[in-house]
Amino acid sequence: MDKILIRGLKAFGILGVHDYERHTPREIIIDLNIYTDTRPAAASDRVEDSVDYSRLSRLVQELAESAQRGTVEALAEDIARLCLAQNGVQGVRVRVEKPGAVSFVETVGVEIERWKEE
Repeated sequence: MDKILIRGLKAFGILGVHDYERHTPREIIIDLNIYTDTRPAAASDRVEDSVDYSRLSRLVQELAESAQRGTVEALAEDIARLCLAQNGVQGVRVRVEKPGAVSFVETVGVEIERWKEE
């Protein structure tokens, strides 16, 4: 399966279970591997025959900034569902990270992989 890669998508939203995390948006970093068949777009050289990753990036950013989830796991699952709802997407690997969430650690996060059910 081919992959479309989206790396380092930045959003600023409410994400966390502690009271201090529920008031001020924080940086969220998202990486996506979108599993799809790129051959139609390669043959036609038309974006209409591919997953529109510019549009998908905007949708994911909007979701991350509006979801106000408590856990990184829940946000990752929301993002996976959004991606799988797009035409041409067969599967997705989603990584969501919270920089500075734990002292002395650059970032913490979760990575999940989901596939369309036949």
